[in-house]
Amino acid sequence: MCGIGGELRFDDRAADPGAVRRMLPCLQHRGPDAEGLWHDGPVALGHRRLQIIDLSASGAQPMTDEQLGLTLVFNGCIYNYQQLRAELRGYGYTFFSSSDTEVILKAYHRWGADCVQHFLGMFAFAVLEHATGTVMLARDRLGIKPMYLAETPGRLRFASNLPALLAAGDVDTSIDKVALQHYMTFHSVVPAPRTIITGVRKLPPATVRIIQRDGRSTEHVYWEASHTRKAADNWPEAIHEALRTAVERRMVADVPVGVLLSGGLDSSYIVALLAEQGQRGLTTFSIGFESAAGESGDEFAYSDIIAKQFDTRHHQIRIGRDRFLPAVARTVAAMSEPMVSHDAIAFNLLSEDVAQHVKVVQSGQGADEILAGYSWYPPLAGVARDRAVDAYAQEFFDRPHRELARQLNPQWLIDTDVSREFVAAHFARPGAATAVDAALRLDTQVMLVDDPVKRVDNMTMDWGLEARVPFLDHELVELAAACPPELKLAQGGKGVLKDAARGVVPDEVIDRTKGYFPVPGIRHLEGRMLEMVRDALHAPAARDRALFRPEYVDALLAVPNTPRTTLGANQLWQVALLEMWLQDKGI
Repeated sequence: MCGIGGELRFDDRAADPGAVRRMLPCLQHRGPDAEGLWHDGPVALGHRRLQIIDLSASGAQPMTDEQLGLTLVFNGCIYNYQQLRAELRGYGYTFFSSSDTEVILKAYHRWGADCVQHFLGMFAFAVLEHATGTVMLARDRLGIKPMYLAETPGRLRFASNLPALLAAGDVDTSIDKVALQHYMTFHSVVPAPRTIITGVRKLPPATVRIIQRDGRSTEHVYWEASHTRKAADNWPEAIHEALRTAVERRMVADVPVGVLLSGGLDSSYIVALLAEQGQRGLTTFSIGFESAAGESGDEFAYSDIIAKQFDTRHHQIRIGRDRFLPAVARTVAAMSEPMVSHDAIAFNLLSEDVAQHVKVVQSGQGADEILAGYSWYPPLAGVARDRAVDAYAQEFFDRPHRELARQLNPQWLIDTDVSREFVAAHFARPGAATAVDAALRLDTQVMLVDDPVKRVDNMTMDWGLEARVPFLDHELVELAAACPPELKLAQGGKGVLKDAARGVVPDEVIDRTKGYFPVPGIRHLEGRMLEMVRDALHAPAARDRALFRPEYVDALLAVPNTPRTTLGANQLWQVALLEMWLQDKGI
């Protein structure tokens, strides 16, 4: 796991290594162990390293293979790199390191852009052909690893996070109005390729971009889960076996691997499968907060059941107000894009403590999106396909488009309901026969990538911690996509997963009410936290930007915990978080 950055020039000028060097401090937390910079003519590449596989200097990046004429920067982990290494040796390749990075170089030389089809893992990388000047950018199938782009005439820069591109300079930092509409409507998700900043875009997941020396480029999507039916003799057993394989794959490392144990089914199942595979003395971590407004701030009762049953070395991390408030500013600073979920603060604090014990953890993200665990899926069951867009919008959108006219200042409004149009275009694509299938396909390809997955990546990497997500093993995702919706919706959601876990995970964890990362201090704004929110919305930068109508802001501040979005999120936190992020980034 690492941080990468680079600059490509297409105007007969040399790349600016100084610009790439300015990126590296913004990537240091992603890779605290080492730094590398390489430049030659129109290309400059930078890297910050987190040593997980091949801890020696042989695994350092940027990595050049002089014999093959290739240079690579890579962020992620290729779980099947040892198998690929053996296969490539059979084709006559020799290796100078034991890293998965070098396997990517050889795989690219052997298979070209199709190398991504051979990789099991999470990745974002850039590989340069010295002879032709061609550069390939690639991102993994589920977008677990990020790649941000800033393009101007004659130049392209890329980086693992948005702040690195800002640090490099010469970025159009005006607010993207379409992205703002998505932020306010589409549950604060801004779908790729947009970001909230006009001058920064992101490479979509499962995408390869080939860039010629003169700047001409082509882009193609190389993978998609079909969400069409196929037969299985026993769906719970098939899901169990696929998850077992996914969990086993994610133990590959030259350092210890722990588990983030929330106490819910998903992370508990991971612990159970690791124990089944003979892992002893597994290190697990749970977090809890002080209660607020009568809402409990921890789920230790459930995580303790799992820790005891599977004899893990368990760490309960209890967060008081003395740590919570300072963590808010650090969490906002760690965000590549504004992320409203209060889970972000929990993950940041959790990662801070976990990083003192291990460098790699497995986490349960993704199960709800691929196996219908959220509240907005059941209302879509039985909805006719031609009414699916309206039904999804009613359940998931934070507010109807018409309400934006009362919330945003006129200069930021767009007549078109861009979020509804985006969903309608996605739902209209072939496949995904039912409304539930269409929603799951959209959420897996868009919401999952730009909400929970991005949140976990940003917050764990803020402390140099690598998070691996077995539920997003692409073979498991393909299997889940083919599973009939009624099996996923059963038992209050994730029914097929609950059946798969029977006899492996204790029933009291399987049958518990669905929980979320409880962070009462954000769900119920009061005291110093409310003062921070008020200060952000009344800051000179906020007044000058004038995103929100003053009467809307005043109404939210008058009753800070009453106005809620469709899914029950705090509207005041949503608008304040955007301003806090923009101000933190100096935009």
